[in-house]
Amino acid sequence: MKDCTVYKTMNIIGKRWTIHILLELHKGEKKEKRFNELKRKLGSITPKILSERLTELEAEGMIMKNIDESTNPPKSEYYLTESGRDFVKIIQGIKRWGLKWKFQNEECEKAICKYCDV
Repeated sequence: MKDCTVYKTMNIIGKRWTIHILLELHKGEKKEKRFNELKRKLGSITPKILSERLTELEAEGMIMKNIDESTNPPKSEYYLTESGRDFVKIIQGIKRWGLKWKFQNEECEKAICKYCDV
């Protein structure tokens, strides 16, 4: 199974907090988010796990980290890459499937849900 594309993909996105991080980076007008902003929005995620997931998502090419070294201390911001933005479309498909087959949710039936913003 180690060569299976589905298995490999699920290995990347199936880790706890990964979908939440991607959705948080997708939300709102401002698409760049700082570490502490993500931590605050995600609530109970530990700094260690957030750091690990951000590093993994960056290594997979789903997010980018922009470092502004002109500030002291340097300012780091994370944002979705084209790959990450493309994956958000998959999450939108999962939402459509869930609404059609599993869950009635008036809030989620809106074009853009206030919870996941997809």
